[in-house]
Amino acid sequence: MARFEDGLPDREGWIHDLARGEIHPDAEKLLQLGRSFDPQQLVEESAIEFLTELREKLTQFAKIFNGYSEENTKFSDVKVYSVAQTAADFMLFRNQIKLIFSNSTHGVIQISFAQHSRSNLAINGQESLSSSAPQSAGVPVPGAAQDLLAQMSPFRDVYWTFQGEKITCEQVAKFYFVEFIKVTRDIKKSRLGNQLLLDQIKALLEEKGLNL
Repeated sequence: MARFEDGLPDREGWIHDLARGEIHPDAEKLLQLGRSFDPQQLVEESAIEFLTELREKLTQFAKIFNGYSEENTKFSDVKVYSVAQTAADFMLFRNQIKLIFSNSTHGVIQISFAQHSRSNLAINGQESLSSSAPQSAGVPVPGAAQDLLAQMSPFRDVYWTFQGEKITCEQVAKFYFVEFIKVTRDIKKSRLGNQLLLDQIKALLEEKGLNL
């Protein structure tokens, strides 16, 4: 697939290939550039593109979100890590919890929560996180792996679906970033902050001669 100078895929790369084949038809035949399309390859390329775009959006969200943390003093930063030995898999990490995005099998992008291993004991986040997950029908929830499935249109375009509905990268990124922040929120720090706020309000009211 043709690529721009910045490394991102060129969605019009097929035009360049078509033009090269027109200029060098013999070379095209020799290199089999004019062979019929390979659906499996198209799906694999689409999975990498979708994961790459998803990571870029989530990295942008994390950068903006972390800007309010004042270097971990107000709340924990969100980290984005690559998954080793994979083409485009990655994860979000905060407060010992991971949100993993992986091309688990052909035509499937799996999204799953897990807790970080402690004392050589891997803790499966699917059980510990599921109790606080909303149970709205048809809505992906933290605490269980969710699958995005590739579909191919009659015109060879690959698109991604959840429970049969076509979805966009923007939708997926926004939804899971919000859920990740909620699931990884440090309850102890939150309660401490709330208590400090209540103490300040109480002190202010006492100064005005009022009692709670």
